[in-house]
Amino acid sequence: MMNMDLSMAWALIIGFGLMMYVLLDGFDLGLGILFPFIDHPDERDVMVNTVAPVWDGNETWLVMGGAALMAAFPLAYSLVLSALYIPLVFMLIGLILRGVAFEFRFKADEHHRPFWDKAFIVGSYLATFCQGAAMGAFIDGFAIENERFIGGALDWLTPFSVFTGISLLVAYALLGSTWLVMKTEGGLQKRMRALSRPITFLLLAVIAGISIWSPIAHPEIASRWFTMPYLLYFSPVPILVVLVAFGILQALNRRAEAMPFIMTLGLLFLGYSGLIISLWPNIIPPDITLQQAAAPAESQRFTLVGALIIIPCILAYTFWSYYVFRGKVRVGDGYH
Repeated sequence: MMNMDLSMAWALIIGFGLMMYVLLDGFDLGLGILFPFIDHPDERDVMVNTVAPVWDGNETWLVMGGAALMAAFPLAYSLVLSALYIPLVFMLIGLILRGVAFEFRFKADEHHRPFWDKAFIVGSYLATFCQGAAMGAFIDGFAIENERFIGGALDWLTPFSVFTGISLLVAYALLGSTWLVMKTEGGLQKRMRALSRPITFLLLAVIAGISIWSPIAHPEIASRWFTMPYLLYFSPVPILVVLVAFGILQALNRRAEAMPFIMTLGLLFLGYSGLIISLWPNIIPPDITLQQAAAPAESQRFTLVGALIIIPCILAYTFWSYYVFRGKVRVGDGYH
């Protein structure tokens, strides 16, 4: 029982860390996704300056989630890396390319800055697509025998994983556009407000696509969503998705600034909760449970002490950095 309690605690910690990464790093990846829609160099500078003080800290949650998975569920960690080695490596390449471009574009002259802008775009698209494709492959499940991955190197690349990769591009684009509605003003804010409306409809469409495709392809997911009494328990999730999306559109029409971004965070949280419902109680689909993948109780207990010290520190400096740099960003402002 104690081991199960520890496994549950670690599952909550890892889930929380990954959720924080998606919500926080999602909008600064979204800026790179939106870069092709903005041509003016000054406005591009404003876009990156809105996240310059905080973007490094956002990726802390990804590191924490990966380290926690290795410490608490080593079997799951080994299976995920074995099955998703290619998309995870390309995701890291995208994040590195994007990070280098982020720093170098501020220091480049006018002749070389377009190159680094393109690198920033490519890195953002590559990292985001690979994250979404890995999520789709994870939902599909892995070929496992005797707790070993026995599939091929390209098993992750399926029509569904490509669709989820594109879907995450849409989700991060909406996070990025509503973030800029909140953090900018003038012409850039106006364009982002206009762009947020079609992206909201597009995100609803891809959420509906995943919600239909997943249970059709996986009867075990359908049984969690569409059998009693689970149908009653989980039916509020799709209803809330529609209501929150409608709220985003209404907030944009009212020219609200912070509310579209806050509601977009809520929309992605609902999507994240739907993923958890679809897969629970397995940590590795189709049938590796938390208990099967768990490290020894002594290891989980020891590392949990460290996590309970580190996580409040991460939360504190995350809150503080966003609080200090909470104002609008204008042309001419800069942190480099």
